[in-house]
Amino acid sequence: MVAWSKLFRGASAGLLLLAAPALAQDLAAVTSQTADRLSLVDLSTLEVIAEADIPGAPAPVAYDPGHGRIFVIAADTGHLHVLGEDLAPLAERALGEGAFGLAATGDGGVFVTDWFGGRLLRLAPDLSEVWQAETGAAPAGVAVDAAAGLVATADRDSDAVSIFDMAGGRLLHRVATAGAHPFGITFAAGALWTADVQGNRVSRIDPALGTLTGSLPTGSHPYAVAFAGGKGFVTNQYGGSVTIFDAASLDLLGEVDLGGYPEGIAALPDDSGVAVANWDSDTLTIIDAVTLEPRAELAMPAGPRAFGQFTGRRQSR
Repeated sequence: MVAWSKLFRGASAGLLLLAAPALAQDLAAVTSQTADRLSLVDLSTLEVIAEADIPGAPAPVAYDPGHGRIFVIAADTGHLHVLGEDLAPLAERALGEGAFGLAATGDGGVFVTDWFGGRLLRLAPDLSEVWQAETGAAPAGVAVDAAAGLVATADRDSDAVSIFDMAGGRLLHRVATAGAHPFGITFAAGALWTADVQGNRVSRIDPALGTLTGSLPTGSHPYAVAFAGGKGFVTNQYGGSVTIFDAASLDLLGEVDLGGYPEGIAALPDDSGVAVANWDSDTLTIIDAVTLEPRAELAMPAGPRAFGQFTGRRQSR
């Protein structure tokens, strides 16, 4: 069996509180796989305000600001950690080595893809299983459209996405992507989008009809896609860059060079840009949605991955 962490490239949490988080902050929860670390970043000041040790190479992450929860999977073990916004541990569950992508359900629970099992799990806030459903082969990323009641998986080895009813797990559509091996997946701008890592393309899918409605070329080995300011931003692993396009027309707007292995990407909560985790460069870069240029960069612990929706606005509680 191939190690989960190798597939990603191509225990209790030890807590270090650096500063007391303020209310209503824009935050990023960044996993650093090589350093076994989760870092909480204040996006307004671009400072690390808390860190937690996560053994076993943490990579996938999902931040649920509505419930003050951060979900993390350790790549080497498939162990799921749930932490609060102060990074204090709340719960854990051993899911096995195939546990892969994460997305918050919106009720305090979480969706998890099982790479080796070819399935999607919905877990309740107490981490008990609500349902499971069969996906295509090797599901990687997972995304939620709570308003539409949909959850979708990027089924890498089937070159397809699976779209499910979020409440009960009923399969609604299975749609072939434009490029081979979809990996990251995102609902945005009324559509479902995938980064097709072996096809060097982004696919756009109508989730209601289950049809492919467009695609565009990217740099080498696109990993994930996020949207801000009406634009799409795609991390290109091997290209060391981010491809930018118009979300409506699919016209290419440019490409930003970032350095070593940009991977995880998520929109800033104020829609002013995106945050990018650069694995080999050990940095978090902010790209402005207006200028289409990097406007800030922060050094991170070794091997930042942040695969999933890792940004959000901390609520007043």
